[in-house]
Amino acid sequence: METSHRVVTGDARELPLADDSVELVVTSPPYPMIEMWDDIFASLDPAIGESLDDGRGDRAFELMHDVLDTVWAELERVLAPGGIACINVGDATRSLDDGFRSYPNHAAITDRLTDRGLRALPDILWRKPTNSGAKFMGSGMVPPNAYPTLEHEHILVFRNGERRRLEPGADRRYESAYFWEERNEWFSDLWELPGETQALDAGLRERSGAFPLTVPYRLVSMFSVYGDTVLDPFLGTGTTTVAAMAGARNSVGVERDPDLVAALADRVEGVPDRSERLARERLSDHRAWVDQYRDQGNEPNYEAEHYDFPVNTKQERRIRLYAVDSVERTGEGYRVTHAPVE
Repeated sequence: METSHRVVTGDARELPLADDSVELVVTSPPYPMIEMWDDIFASLDPAIGESLDDGRGDRAFELMHDVLDTVWAELERVLAPGGIACINVGDATRSLDDGFRSYPNHAAITDRLTDRGLRALPDILWRKPTNSGAKFMGSGMVPPNAYPTLEHEHILVFRNGERRRLEPGADRRYESAYFWEERNEWFSDLWELPGETQALDAGLRERSGAFPLTVPYRLVSMFSVYGDTVLDPFLGTGTTTVAAMAGARNSVGVERDPDLVAALADRVEGVPDRSERLARERLSDHRAWVDQYRDQGNEPNYEAEHYDFPVNTKQERRIRLYAVDSVERTGEGYRVTHAPVE
């Protein structure tokens, strides 16, 4: 199996893609009202910088979402009918001249995308475990003026119209199946996953809000099939591209910062080993689940066609995991060959 991965240094407000050309979007935009992204937003609309300087938080918040809305217009254009968009975003808290308050980015993005005709599906709360003792902000140990600390982000899920239909019995769909126990974990509305430290210099790290590979890898596995194309219009250091490579899907990534695009090359070198490890962990975890299921007096119902273990549902019988065999640099990005993991 071969996949292609385009990496474009460009503007997410003008995606270099045809209409209806991607089946899945997995992205994490700059978060409005988080200070690390103030300069980016202000460079795109000077009125944002003026509003922040004047302490008008509500005005800056709306203008930042106006900027993102131009990207959502492009997302709606390129997303195929029945395609899924997954957007990871955190809310913000901030104190300006108009006082301390929370800025609900997840609600603003939901409103903007549903106004464009996408259907909001149940979303996922991604909770980041922390050892911090600072579980509040405000007045310390006495009421009433402290505030909860935000320890979660939202993974918003949207569909473009009706449910997608694939050809009956398609190998690419049934080989893309996930295990029964994976479904039970992945399709929960609460994920407790730690963040991930990336090997970036300090300057790049300050400009990147990268999520851990587990997040896009799960989403790619949940909402696309082999042969699909995954888009990330805010590519950053390329975690979605790495997830698409590991998941044997095609991808397109767009990033305006050439230094962040350049950082992807170093990450790609490790993709073959990482994809092999991910696939083998999934197989090992399933075998452990089978043992536990049998210890509880149960027996899975079917035999897998490509592996020496049983599976619990008929839809899992043809599951087949792939790992990256080789990565070749091309003019637009990368060509990747994949081999089945036996």
